Amino acid sequence: MSPVSNPDVTRAGSGQTPGLDHIAIIMDGNGRWAKARGLPRAAGHERGVEALRRTVEAAGELGIRYLTVFSFSTENWRRPAAEVNALFGLLKSYVHRDLSRLKQEGVRIRVIGQRTGLPDDVAALVEKAEQETALNNEFFLTIAFNYGGREEIARAARRMAEAVQAGTLSADAITEETVGRYLDTASLPDPDLLIRTSGEYRLSNFLLWQSAYSELIFADVLWPDFDRSCLESAIAMYHERERRFGAVLPGAC
Repeated sequence: MSPVSNPDVTRAGSGQTPGLDHIAIIMDGNGRWAKARGLPRAAGHERGVEALRRTVEAAGELGIRYLTVFSFSTENWRRPAAEVNALFGLLKSYVHRDLSRLKQEGVRIRVIGQRTGLPDDVAALVEKAEQETALNNEFFLTIAFNYGGREEIARAARRMAEAVQAGTLSADAITEETVGRYLDTASLPDPDLLIRTSGEYRLSNFLLWQSAYSELIFADVLWPDFDRSCLESAIAMYHERERRFGAVLPGAC
């Protein structure tokens, strides 16, 4: 969806990182961080929440307006039940502890992904966080929870098919922009920069449609150790790249 066409989306421009409004992060490496220190995996996830707090604060200070983080994928249900429950608990802890502060600081929280299948208390807390920050527009924090990129696209396709069947959408009128309006991220600009920590080189089903033209940076640091300096390094690398979006820049060979 074009940012210009949505009133929720305004370009930062005047911030410290001109041309870079939206950063997405695959927060990977919590388990390996814990294992390297002889700690349970839950300890790595707890430190990962601290890294998220640091990153949200740093992103805002650096002039980034949109931050989208991959917290829990649809594939994560395959993990041991104790670890899944621990991840749910950390989401609840983060919202309980930080919601009031984030609300006061003008942060709008969105949670994208499937709501069906989530425990009732988690779903209720997600609704609470979204509703209480719905009018904020200083910073946009999107948490991908119980999310999978292919599943998101499939849901969008089903909704478009239903609209065509109901006569509210013409099949001939479906464009890339139309698809974008049916995605979970319809009110957000596409990410300019996508960072994955832990040294892995894959997207793992995250923002598959939206990251078509994102710059990708794969950092060796494990997520619990990610801090402002890591974010600044990624931003510096982003600004060193030429973004052509399929075109040829003047003077290029």
